[in-house]
Amino acid sequence: MSILIKNAKIVDVKGTRKGSILIEDDKIVKIGDIREDEGDKIIDASDKLVIPGLINTHTHLSMTLFRGIADDLQLHKWLENYIWPLEKHLNEDYCYAGALLGCIEMIKSGTTAFNDMYFYMDSVAKAIEKCGLRAVISHGMIDLNNEDKMKKEIKESKRIVKKCHGMADGRISVALGPHSPYTCSEKLLKKTSKYANKNNLKIHIHVSETREEIKTIKERYGMRPFEYLDDIGFLGENVIAAHAVWLSEEEIKIIKNNNVKISHNPVSNMKLASGISPVSKMLDENITVSLGTDGAASNNNLDMLEEMKIAALLQKVHYLDPTKLSAKDVFAMATINGAKTLGINAGLIEVGKKADLVLINVKRCNLTPFRNPISHLVYSANGYNVTTVIVDGKILMEDNVVQVINEKEVMEIAENASDELLSKS
Repeated sequence: MSILIKNAKIVDVKGTRKGSILIEDDKIVKIGDIREDEGDKIIDASDKLVIPGLINTHTHLSMTLFRGIADDLQLHKWLENYIWPLEKHLNEDYCYAGALLGCIEMIKSGTTAFNDMYFYMDSVAKAIEKCGLRAVISHGMIDLNNEDKMKKEIKESKRIVKKCHGMADGRISVALGPHSPYTCSEKLLKKTSKYANKNNLKIHIHVSETREEIKTIKERYGMRPFEYLDDIGFLGENVIAAHAVWLSEEEIKIIKNNNVKISHNPVSNMKLASGISPVSKMLDENITVSLGTDGAASNNNLDMLEEMKIAALLQKVHYLDPTKLSAKDVFAMATINGAKTLGINAGLIEVGKKADLVLINVKRCNLTPFRNPISHLVYSANGYNVTTVIVDGKILMEDNVVQVINEKEVMEIAENASDELLSKS
């Protein structure tokens, strides 16, 4: 089925223009003056912005079940005293329920693709396939220098690769997900890198999130985290490093020289008081920095429109310079930089790109008076303004109604799963 979006105000990092967009199958095939009879389905975008779908490059989708249960804590206390004990009771049904809820939340707030690391990832993949989103998924590996656990983690990752890579007509791809340098042995990291390079897979890892992590790695290896990862030959253009908060000048050079992709997670970093990533410095070095929400347990939502605003404001107050991280720069992080990070042919509205598009209603009080589209998207908009979402040329939500699944039923399933899970801890 072809879809014609008419009367559109098209906005991406290349600028704003008016026209119609014709979608055939999974791609944009024409932009400009288009006859209405060329589309099987007509969407009138009057009073709407059409933007590239937002791309969330770091999250833990099923952690929607943990939303609001362990707030106002430092990261290590949050993990060790609350999250890890809860995660011991996870199963495929819980992760499926949490993933369904996360998918609905993403659709309703304009995210079309994301990068997810967690557990029971074949169940997560099933939820993603059902909801129509695009994703890179990875099993989160932690071995704590235990040889037997390392073997189990690698075996599980390979199982997920074999089962899920290329699922949902190619919308789902699989990466490898070693949790971090402080929870993974050097042997696990090296095996991960070797397998990923051999099979052309991406690697998703947390790096340099807290000062405590820096201290731990320096005590173990006599180096900072990115120096250590560079020293063991782990880094490369396929590596997506989440957080990257505590960086030395030398580490920024290492990131640049290895073409590592960085996922910035400002809300989670602020909520856990982890620190402020030097995003502006990295962008000045032409490092690819994208944007992520982290999980709903440490954010506490998956709204990328909200994340853009906070990312911009955080750099400004950190450097005491209002020119840092402009609206256009942060919009690029959430769109084209996210696409580069995940290897998706999206992030811009151009002929030949994947038809991953979002319509934003500008006739809302929070976008009135309407002046500067990118400014409004970054500083004024939120998920409330999203009306229609298209992924791979298929409509997932139209006029604020999710088309792919019953939203109310998903919320009930997730609520029950969360209650049951919490009762076990």
